[in-house]
Amino acid sequence: MAADNPVLERWNKRYGGEDYVFGTTPNAFLASQAKLLRPGERALSIADGEGRNGVWLAEQGLDVLSIDHSPVGLAKAEKLAAERGVRLETRQTDIAAWDWDGESFDIIAGIFIQFAAPPLRARIFAGVERALRPGGRLILQGYRPEQLQYGTGGSKSIENKYTTELLTAAFVNLEIRHLREHDSVIHEGTGHDGMSALIDLVAVKP
Repeated sequence: MAADNPVLERWNKRYGGEDYVFGTTPNAFLASQAKLLRPGERALSIADGEGRNGVWLAEQGLDVLSIDHSPVGLAKAEKLAAERGVRLETRQTDIAAWDWDGESFDIIAGIFIQFAAPPLRARIFAGVERALRPGGRLILQGYRPEQLQYGTGGSKSIENKYTTELLTAAFVNLEIRHLREHDSVIHEGTGHDGMSALIDLVAVKP
């Protein structure tokens, strides 16, 4: 029950309005990697919330599983998919209990999944590596610690932020094709809006 889980209750409340907190268009970095996608591939969108990224992946012809802790968010993801005329499989789950060995994927998208403190983050990153099929691609974007100075999105927990050193060490068994730190303006609904301290990663499983 959400009432017994303050984190779930908070996200359900945040997603409870008619508007889409992070908008309905995909994350710009994810969209910029469209060349990596092949129709018919299996994709996982982690913590997909209201579905903007999962729906976009489905629009590219992928078979998409969208997971999130909030059933309220996922209901809006299903609504968005129906409006866009694509199929989106949704699954409500606590990421801490997700079975990374249960399925495998050609594409895994992790866009601003920085709710995870370092111990859980380490489990998620290790799970992502296992869940990728050989040749599978990870597309990841997150905030750097400098984001706290901008205050334009994301949590206040500096330990949850990413650095080049952290991501390089976390994905040492993957082939890192792209890793870039930059400060850029993003507009993703009211949730992420303004100049932001970002880090982008594309990595491939050998």
